[in-house]
Amino acid sequence: MKKAILKVISIISISAMFFSGCGTTAASQANNKGEKVKIEYWHVNAETQGGKSVEKLVKDFNAHSSTVEVVSKYNPDMYKGLLQNLQAESATGKSPALVQVGWAFLDYFSNNFSYTEPQKIIDSYFPQDKNFIKDNFLPNVLDLAKNSKNSQVGIPYSLSTPVLYINKDILRQAGLDENGPKTWEELVTFSNTIKEKTGKYGFYMQEPADNWATQALLESNGARMIKDGKAAFASEEGIKAYEAYADMVVKSKSALHISWDEGVKSFIAGNVGMLYTTIARRENIQKGAAFDVAAINSPAWTGKTKRLPAGGCFLAITAKTEKEQKAAWEFEKYLYSVESMAEWTKGTGYVPPRKDVATAENGLKKFLQENKMMTAATTQMDGVVSWTSFPGDAGLQAEQILLDTRDKILSGSVSSRDGLTSAQNKINALLKK
Repeated sequence: MKKAILKVISIISISAMFFSGCGTTAASQANNKGEKVKIEYWHVNAETQGGKSVEKLVKDFNAHSSTVEVVSKYNPDMYKGLLQNLQAESATGKSPALVQVGWAFLDYFSNNFSYTEPQKIIDSYFPQDKNFIKDNFLPNVLDLAKNSKNSQVGIPYSLSTPVLYINKDILRQAGLDENGPKTWEELVTFSNTIKEKTGKYGFYMQEPADNWATQALLESNGARMIKDGKAAFASEEGIKAYEAYADMVVKSKSALHISWDEGVKSFIAGNVGMLYTTIARRENIQKGAAFDVAAINSPAWTGKTKRLPAGGCFLAITAKTEKEQKAAWEFEKYLYSVESMAEWTKGTGYVPPRKDVATAENGLKKFLQENKMMTAATTQMDGVVSWTSFPGDAGLQAEQILLDTRDKILSGSVSSRDGLTSAQNKINALLKK
C-alpha cells in the first residue's frame, strides 16, 4: 500500500494520453435513435469538498457528449451513507451506473453489490481502449482497488491523507510557534494555550460518518484498528491517544465536538486555531480563509511512527444493462483524462492516481509548483497505510459502532477506556457471526 501511493507521487514520466472525445464510441454506434443514454453517477462530495468540481466535470462532459447524459447524485454521510443508499436502491431492482466507493468498504462493497470489472466492459465494447488502464496506472496502484479475491473491483480515483491546517495569526496571538506543532503532545499544549490566551478554540478534528481521522490518531501511537482479524483498537496505546483528544474536548474545552461542516466553517471563520482534516478540503479552506493559513504534516506521537490511512475512493461500475455499461465507461474514461484529473485535484486537494498527471503541462505541473499547501500531503506518503476495512459483511455495522462510541466519549458520557473497550467487544462479536 505504502509503495503504491509513494509511486503515485514519485514516478513521473510518461507521455500523456489525452482524452479523445466522447462521440465516436460503441455507445454512439448503438444509439441509432440519436437519444442520449442517461446514467447516474453517485458521489460523496459536498459543495465544500469537491462538489463544485463534480458538477463542473459532469457539465463539461454532458456538453461534449452526443451519446451520454450524466446525472450526478450527492450522498450525505460519506461512503457509509452512499452504500446505505445503494442498498435501498438495489432492493428496488435499480442501480446507478457509476459509484464512488471508499477504501474502507472495498470488500464489503464487492461482497454485497453487483459490479462489473472495467476491463471486462472495455474488452467487450471498446477494443480501442484495451490498454487504457494498463498504460495509465501502475500495477500496484491498481491493486488498491482489488478485493481479497483478486477482482479488480474498480479504478482508484482519489487519494488523500489527513493534514493539519493552522491559523498562523491565532498561533502568533497566543505566543506560539507560527509553524505549528510537530507532535500530538505539542498539539494538546497548543490547543490549551490558544484557548487560554485568546478565548478561541484551539483544535477541531473532522467528524464525518467515518473513523478515518481517528485511525490516524490511534495507530500513530502504536495501536491497531484490527489485528489478526479482530478489532484491537482498545489497547493501552489506543486508549491513551483517544484520552488525549477527548480531554481537550471534555476537560479543557479547548477543542470542538461538532459536525464536520460546522468544524471546517468555524476554522475558516477564524474561530479555531488548528483543523485536522483531509487535504481534499484544501481548495475550500484556501479560498475561504481571510487569515494567514497553512497546511502542515500530520503530527506524530513522540517516539512513534506515523500511520496515516489512505483516504479517498475508487470508481466502480454498477450499471446493469449493456447500454448503461457503455455509457458508464465513456464517462469514466473522461474522468480519468489528464485534464479531468487535474481539475479534480485543483478543486479538492486529492492526489491523482494516474501516473502522468503531476508532470503534464496540461495537467498539474504548474499548479503543484505554485500551490504550497499540497506539499503537506505529498511529503508524508511514507506514512500511508490502508484505511481499515473490517472483514466479512460487518463493515457498516462496525463503522456505526465506532461512530456511536465517538459521540459518547466526546460528549463525556463514557470514558475513552470504557467506550473503546465496549466498542471493540461489540465489533468482535459481529465478526464471529
